[in-house]
Amino acid sequence: MASELQRLVDSLGARLGRSVALDDQNIRLLAYTAHTGDVDPARVESIMRRRVSPELVAHIHASGALEARGLFIVPARPELGLDVARAGMPVRHEQTLLGFVWLLLSDGFVTDQEATAVRQAAESAAHTLHRDFLIGELSRGRERELVRDLISPDLRLRGDAAQRLIEEELITAGPVRALVAIVAHEPGRPLGDQGRLALTVGLDHARRRLPPRSAIHLERPDHGILILVQPVPSRAETDDLATAIHRQITAESGRTLQECWVGVGEHRPALTDVHLSYAEAKRAADIAGTIRSLGPVVWHSGLGVYGLLAELPADLLGRSLHPGLRRLLDHDGGNDALVTTLETFLGNAGDVKRTAASLCIHRASLYYRLRRIEEIASVDLSSGDDRLALHLGLKVARLIRLR
Repeated sequence: MASELQRLVDSLGARLGRSVALDDQNIRLLAYTAHTGDVDPARVESIMRRRVSPELVAHIHASGALEARGLFIVPARPELGLDVARAGMPVRHEQTLLGFVWLLLSDGFVTDQEATAVRQAAESAAHTLHRDFLIGELSRGRERELVRDLISPDLRLRGDAAQRLIEEELITAGPVRALVAIVAHEPGRPLGDQGRLALTVGLDHARRRLPPRSAIHLERPDHGILILVQPVPSRAETDDLATAIHRQITAESGRTLQECWVGVGEHRPALTDVHLSYAEAKRAADIAGTIRSLGPVVWHSGLGVYGLLAELPADLLGRSLHPGLRRLLDHDGGNDALVTTLETFLGNAGDVKRTAASLCIHRASLYYRLRRIEEIASVDLSSGDDRLALHLGLKVARLIRLR
């Protein structure tokens, strides 16, 4: 499809003697010609990153892009990097918006004859995009079905899915690893449309960085899965890929860097074993979303004590909580000042100076809180055994909340 769209754009650009670009409906660049006039930062960003800022997308929509049936104008907005106004033509198949053809008005106003040529090009682009959308959806539908079977608990389904994925040339055979991406959302409810789209874009972005047939992916109601064929495992390359996924999902979802997490599972010898790597990656991503200090990209092998605790049943974890910590958690209620103080104090190995600085409170206030913690929990914070029990208990409490 890319080469066909590029030929269409090149032909229109040569015919009009103007710069031409083609975006999808989300203002992501699909094809463009060389520039004959002035270029602005928005076009440079679009070419370099294949996307523009959410603020610029909103400006384009406010200019009537979503409702347009013919040529429309997007006024310049220098503060958004749009120094040059654009003329846009919607690319529609029947009533469905598939993208836009753009002309830079730095090349001059658009004549009626040029507008007709742009409309014809948009119609041709619509046929190409719609055809490839249908073909791609058939292929993606088949891939989604097989990936669901590949990570199922049923051994027979996994074996059959692995064989079919290889036979149908959707992925190559070899050692594999799974990555799981999650976006912050309300527990017990599926992601909203923007979050689901962000996962799709992030995983698609990752696949475009990889050789053909070396990855497959699946979006689930609350997370996304990327399965990689990695004959020679490379931690650095995997870290780079996971970081790129995190960055792309964060940008697309409009969330902060602390509201998206990517878990990395262990390397496995064959496609039929990737369900194990998937479970590890999912656990790492879930724990990272609860234990924020682990960072946005977390390897299952790097979970440390959290990985061990996550293996235990939730009811057993609950029974293991220090009774004094239970009283402290109940006492704090919705205001977790004492729990936060305790967690910070233990995380700083009992260093009062660092703890007070971390909490932005005076040392006298910190000493008062520590005394209240000792009173409520009936513990002695100078005791190594009590500190260990409380520190471990806080980690357990977080994991119980996660579950």
